[in-house]
Amino acid sequence: MDHLERITIEPGKCGGRPCIRGFRIRVSDILDLIAAGASREEILQDYPFLESDDITAALTYAARQMDHTVLTVAA
Repeated sequence: MDHLERITIEPGKCGGRPCIRGFRIRVSDILDLIAAGASREEILQDYPFLESDDITAALTYAARQMDHTVLTVAA
């Protein structure tokens, strides 16, 4: 399974922001937890409906969002 298939976007859920497998936990929530120092194991313990691949999917999604071409205008 492609990890990005775990990321869902639904207009009426979480303001249309990317979520994990249709649950009301956003990709940004996972990233915030990691940024605050939570380990993968802690996240899975606190959110038992999540799977390890969900965390990988959130990280992959975020990395791909940052990997885009930057256009500049010459002066």
